[in-house]
Formats: sequence, C-alpha cells, structure tokens
Amino acid sequence: MSGNPFDTPQIRAEFPFARAVELGPGVRRITAPNPGMMTGPGTNTYLVGKQHVLVIDPASDAPEHLAAIRQAAGDAISAVLVTHAHPDHAPGARHLADELGVSVYGSGIPLAGVTTPGFAPDRVLSDGDTLTTDAGPLRALRTPGHAADHICYLLESQGLLFAGDHLMDGTTVVIAPPDGDMAAYLASLRRLLDEPVTCIAPGHGRLMAHAHTVIGQVIEHRLAREAAILEALTSGPRTIVQLVGELYAAVPESLHGLAARSVHAHLLKLADEQRVAGNAPEDVWRLT
Repeated sequence: MSGNPFDTPQIRAEFPFARAVELGPGVRRITAPNPGMMTGPGTNTYLVGKQHVLVIDPASDAPEHLAAIRQAAGDAISAVLVTHAHPDHAPGARHLADELGVSVYGSGIPLAGVTTPGFAPDRVLSDGDTLTTDAGPLRALRTPGHAADHICYLLESQGLLFAGDHLMDGTTVVIAPPDGDMAAYLASLRRLLDEPVTCIAPGHGRLMAHAHTVIGQVIEHRLAREAAILEALTSGPRTIVQLVGELYAAVPESLHGLAARSVHAHLLKLADEQRVAGNAPEDVWRLT
C-alpha cells in the first residue's frame, strides 16, 4: 500500500481498484485509482444497467481503470455521463467514449476555475432529461453549487441518486469560488428534498441511506456555518484567514485552506444579500 490513509487494506477490500462491485439491481461501482485527501478511497465510477449500460463519471484515464469498465460492461455501454468537469471525475470520459464510439453527456457549462483541460460533452443535458437503461430511466437534475456545471442523476425506480460531489460520505463538500456558489448550492439541496430520493450514491465513499435526512443535515450545517460567520463579524471586521482560525480551531491546519474557500463562498452569498461587505478572498469583511 502507498501509506495514504485513504489507501489501506481495509479500504481496498471495500473499494477495490479495477473490479466491479454490485450495489443493487443493475448498479455496479468501480473505484478509480486516485485515493487521497480530496477523493477519499477514490472516485466512484458507476455502471447503471446490464444490457443497456450508462457509465457515470469514468473519472481516471488510467488504462487499468478504463479496462475494468470495458470488461464489466463492454459493448453494452451506450453512453458516458459526467456529473461535472473536475479533474477527479471527467478525464476518463473522452477516452472511454472514443474507444467505444459512444457519446459523452454533461451540462456543457464551461468552468472558470479548476477543470479537466479540453473537456466538453458531445450532448448537453437539460434539467429533467431522461436516459434509458434496463435498470430503469435515469433523470438528469441540474444541481449547481459545488460547480456551475454540476448534474446529479436519479434512478427513479430505486430512488437512487448518483450525486457526484453534491453530497459526500462522511464529510462536507468544498464550495470554492469562482465556480462554487453557496446560494446555488443551498437551492440545489432544497430542490432535492422535493425529489423521490431514498439513497445517495456519492462520487466518493459509501452509499448513504435516509437521503432526505442527510440532505437536511447538510442544509442545517451550512446555515449554522453562515450564522457563525455573522456572529464572528459582530465583534468587528475580519479577514477570511481570521474567520477560519476562529471557526475551524478544532480542524487540522492542513485543512484550513479548503475551509477558507467555503468561507469565501458563504461571504459572497451574504454580500449578495447585502448583509456583509467585501469581495476578494484577501479583503477585510465587515457587517453592513
């Protein structure tokens, strides 16, 4: 093993590389070989269907990962779907689609920040578009927030939501401007509460049952963080570095950089609501 805390024998037993794991009727998971702080055990690639297969987030372009996808589904693959263009989710899409002669589906919205160089879908999905698999219809739900181009996919017959990075197992999602938008993220979460979702298949980690409870908890966490930021600013203006130092004192300093991005996203939302003043990450932020 690599010494990576997300690449231990126990984790690899549950999330093996280059092997399809059955998760439910017509649903399999293959873990990409990219474990780490941002990806956990590795990015989850999902195969939906058996005779008419859609591949969600091929993730890594590592030859062994793409070979495992082809071995598991082969000629049954009819399309490749991407939740968003971040480089731990989209690099394998074009390679796999070109090898199989199928199309890549996604939102088509270009990202201004971190992205997969050169990535663009062949076909753009609108909100509510439905694709066919023998496991049941798969409906695209546009869910901007973590990234402007983010799409979740709902397998309605099982209430199973392929959530990409919209929801994570065991941790909260980083919302990093310019592509991350906290107001959009909260709106997308609330939108999912109106959908028939019972279980979440995240882009990283394990399946999460009791989906509406999980979504509600994430909304509550974000609103609590927002309230804490406002409370801190009542004592006087703060930089983001100062806010992170106060609000994330119990979090290892190695994670403070990531926390700063989400704090910035919260502050930009509050600035749009005219509740705080500031714009750039290095600004001194104050209540209005």
